[in-house]
Amino acid sequence: MGDRTQLRTKSMIAIIDYRMGNLRSVQKAVERVGGEVHIVDNPRELAQADKLILPGVGAFGDAIRELKQRDLVGPLREAILAGKPFLGICLGLQLLFDVSYEGGEHEGLGILAGRVVRFSSEQEGGRPLKVPHMGWNETRFVSETPLSLPPESGTHFYYVHSYYVEPVQPEIVAAEADYGLTFCSMIQKNNLFATQFHPEKSQAAGLQMLSRFVQMPTASASP
Repeated sequence: MGDRTQLRTKSMIAIIDYRMGNLRSVQKAVERVGGEVHIVDNPRELAQADKLILPGVGAFGDAIRELKQRDLVGPLREAILAGKPFLGICLGLQLLFDVSYEGGEHEGLGILAGRVVRFSSEQEGGRPLKVPHMGWNETRFVSETPLSLPPESGTHFYYVHSYYVEPVQPEIVAAEADYGLTFCSMIQKNNLFATQFHPEKSQAAGLQMLSRFVQMPTASASP
């Protein structure tokens, strides 16, 4: 009989549980496209993963506090710097940046330079903007990444958010959408990917993106 490492044929994908995410819907979507998923909430299990997904629904300040209480901030940074493929979703995108102004000022993970700001409900011409931005919206891929979809595959994704990211480095912006203004809806930097939209709720286009993440080579498998 071989040991577990010999028998294992798939990359282990960790969905990080910090009591702030819609974990089960993400888990089911990733499993649907063939991923081997484990929900983890401690540094030891996080370190054993080949790939990481950081989902999130809720307030930025609460999320940072929960990550710190579980000693996950350092291991998260280390895993990303080690080259492990990483996918942030919604709040999982915003947490990567320096600072958020949601309910005050909160320090983020500082992995990416930039800030998180709220949509303004006051628009030019006097037409109010409903906040949060909720529902399907056209998404334009502005740079080619391993997760980008061709235009003919469908470019509408599902969003639920009141805040959006303003990256310092424009070159990390992989996709944009419009809601009162043009905002960054996806970033990519090396092995780091994150979306403001919810691929797990975005039907065929979202599943196609998750499938590409599942099929990405791991850091140890890279040449």
